[in-house]
Amino acid sequence: MGKIVGGIGTSHIPSIGAAMDNGTMVGEYWQRFVNGIQPVRDWMEEVKPDVCLIVYNDHASAFSLESIATFSIGVAPQFNPADEGYGPRQVPVCEGNSELAWHIAESLILDEFDMTIVNEMDVDHGLTVPLSVVYGRPKAWPCQVIPLAVNVVQYPQPTGNRCYNLGKAIRKAVESFPAETRVAIFGTGGLSHQLQGERAGLINVEYDCNWLDLMVNEPEAAKKVSHTEYLRETGSEGIEAIMWLVMRGALDDKVDEVYRFTHAPVSNSHYGLTILENASDRVTEGKRTFKE
Repeated sequence: MGKIVGGIGTSHIPSIGAAMDNGTMVGEYWQRFVNGIQPVRDWMEEVKPDVCLIVYNDHASAFSLESIATFSIGVAPQFNPADEGYGPRQVPVCEGNSELAWHIAESLILDEFDMTIVNEMDVDHGLTVPLSVVYGRPKAWPCQVIPLAVNVVQYPQPTGNRCYNLGKAIRKAVESFPAETRVAIFGTGGLSHQLQGERAGLINVEYDCNWLDLMVNEPEAAKKVSHTEYLRETGSEGIEAIMWLVMRGALDDKVDEVYRFTHAPVSNSHYGLTILENASDRVTEGKRTFKE
């Protein structure tokens, strides 16, 4: 049957993709970041998930304000890189897993999550940058991809509690899939950043790190953080962090944080990365430890 082998939380800052694509991720500005993401690549190489289910938000590439879905799942056999105004990123096409995606969609809807089912969609930096972080620049992505888009752009966004419970329902769906399939689930976006207004450029490292501690160790408390608190403490775009709660909900109540890395600034954001494994799995499969 299907199995969630771990969770990854990562920011999806577009300048990361641009620097990788253009060969400019060099020099003092990028060196700590380059070193800091290597452990997640080592983890992916060791764990080798068959499917990456990536929870992200679209940036007006596949969707627009004309029609806003709270949760959408892509069920297509392929997902092309989106043209975000400067041509598509020169990264591989994402190969989907339609059988698993449809199974998850059915299970979620029967569990009363009103998913929008998307049969054709391009994927933007919100999804492709996390893949670049964990895989670099391969000729083909080593995994199949299922996109799950969350509205974090247009108020009202879903609550942290709803996202956390969606993660639990995703785990139920994956574990009821009959084929043996190893799934890594990603929560993406954040951490603190604001792109406009009087507080443009806001970064709150202390709050972000405390929130990460809460998300990892006390998810029942993290899921109660309000929209207003995210806005006040992490800026207008910091609410993207609720997508990490989907990832966290898909894991055990008790997890081991295999690795954490944060760095500020990357562009105008606080970059965050975490690798979580179920504590029960680490007892039976052995412990992996990665250091910055």
